[in-house]
Amino acid sequence: MGKKKETITIYDVAREAGVSMATVSRVVNGNPNVKPVTRKKVLETIRRLGYRPNAVARGLASKKTTTVGVVIPDISSAFYAELTRGIEDIANMYHYNIILCNSDLKKNKELQLIDALLEKQVDGLLFMGGEVTEEHREVFAGASVPVVLAATHDEERPYVTIDQVKAAKDATSILIKEGNQRIGLIGGPLTDAIMGQPRYQGYREALEESGIGFEEELVRLGNYRYQSGLDAMQELLALPEPPTAVFAVNDEMAVGAIHAVQDAGKKVPEDVSVIGFDNIPLASQVRPRLSTVAVPMYDIGAVAMRLLTKYMNDETIEDNQVVLEYRIELADSTRLKNEGEE
Repeated sequence: MGKKKETITIYDVAREAGVSMATVSRVVNGNPNVKPVTRKKVLETIRRLGYRPNAVARGLASKKTTTVGVVIPDISSAFYAELTRGIEDIANMYHYNIILCNSDLKKNKELQLIDALLEKQVDGLLFMGGEVTEEHREVFAGASVPVVLAATHDEERPYVTIDQVKAAKDATSILIKEGNQRIGLIGGPLTDAIMGQPRYQGYREALEESGIGFEEELVRLGNYRYQSGLDAMQELLALPEPPTAVFAVNDEMAVGAIHAVQDAGKKVPEDVSVIGFDNIPLASQVRPRLSTVAVPMYDIGAVAMRLLTKYMNDETIEDNQVVLEYRIELADSTRLKNEGEE
């Protein structure tokens, strides 16, 4: 292993450039009150010596670290990956770095990560997680930096999300418009107050408003993964009277459902219509292409990060609780190809 190089300090740059440390500091921080010839000389010296400003020291001096903490439930999920892209692009635009932490949707881990990020003196916090409990609220209230929620919500905090219940209701309504009377649900955990429970509620509301009775045997709960969708659909197909349509509350389980139907020698959508939720890239890669609720994942992340930058920079905020629009993307896994059209 090579010997560690000696750290170049602001003092070394000032000495080599023949200027004061205050002048070097002004150049590094973009202060305009430096003569162009002096700025050029300092920048050339910085490049030649390989000087890198100490972010920790700068943070202590300015009381800002230009760092944002992000708590994400599942870093391997395509949904949250796209959301994180939106966060990072806006963070880069406003010259913030992000520290990304994976919580596995476990409350205790979420709380520990929030504490750890606040201890690192982040300038702001973006939280993507499950239900916001009283314990979360206590931690957020004690934070000395702004906190914004993304793809989740709590009336006491700024947030950016979509109307999960209405979106699930609209997805189920597509299957009802096809004329289906036995519509299955492949849902998420009902303890998940952000996706599992609201999407289940939207499914039930659509049935109720259409005069279709809710049947417990047509509901199977998974864990948002492909295999659980496959298993759930196999169970539904094994019923004495299987469903003719299924709403899966995320695309990964919906693709599992499609494959289970095909494995059983049946066709989608001729025998069973399937609609998903999220519109991750997988939806357009499966055959038949998946009809799904297109969630503006990138936009949720980008808008949430922009809202956080406004808080961190004391900018005017007109609306701090934002509900974005979604759309129903009808493809080949449902008999309705365009809404209202057979």
